[in-house]
Amino acid sequence: MRFEMVDGGDVPLLQATDVRKTYGERVVTQALKGIDLELAEGAFCALTGPSGCGKTTLLNLIGLLDRPSGGQLVLQGEDVGPLSDEARTELRGTRLGFVFQFHHLLPAFTALENVMLPLISRRGRATAEIREKAARLLDRVGLSDRANYKSTDLSGGQKQRVAIARALVIDPVLVLADEPTGNLDTESTAQVMDLLESFNHQYGTAFLLVTHEDSIARRCRRVVHMVDGLIASDQSGSLSPADRT
Repeated sequence: MRFEMVDGGDVPLLQATDVRKTYGERVVTQALKGIDLELAEGAFCALTGPSGCGKTTLLNLIGLLDRPSGGQLVLQGEDVGPLSDEARTELRGTRLGFVFQFHHLLPAFTALENVMLPLISRRGRATAEIREKAARLLDRVGLSDRANYKSTDLSGGQKQRVAIARALVIDPVLVLADEPTGNLDTESTAQVMDLLESFNHQYGTAFLLVTHEDSIARRCRRVVHMVDGLIASDQSGSLSPADRT
């Protein structure tokens, strides 16, 4: 069964065709059983479903952190299947941003240095341009006054906002977020979602968010629901700001 785009826009950002993933040799586990999915440029999409249904597996494949056992993944018109590990790393570092439930900030580094890291890794050294861009993003997420704080001195919500700035510093076409609000209180969750929505609306950055929370899914323009390694439904799912609680 094939689900078409709901996001709007004519050119697919991502195309997954019959994507499958199996683990094991003697005992084989089918994590994904044939996923067909398209994401448009500027998508703001939730990926939902019960634990073990394959959400994170699919996110890892889209993020080029793992390879499918079968099927095809196309990012901006490029089939990523034949790419070497080196080419996949390059693609991942220039087009894809990642935000995880656990922020994975480096504790010895300041907030500003953590945001700078992806660009330092790409260019091989820190520059004034990189520092200025990271500082602008920290200001955009409301943490300019915490730029020189070590990550260990930040609250959970602040750490996640630093992680969002770090994901966006490379100007990705797609940000993959795995339970980005899973460890946050209600107020911090709202702040994080407001930030993701604002970047989506202002810059057209696409987001694919894995979540177990209905309140998060309802803030997305599209909700893809998975069950047992398959897509069970694909529908629009946004609420107006006035309807959110």
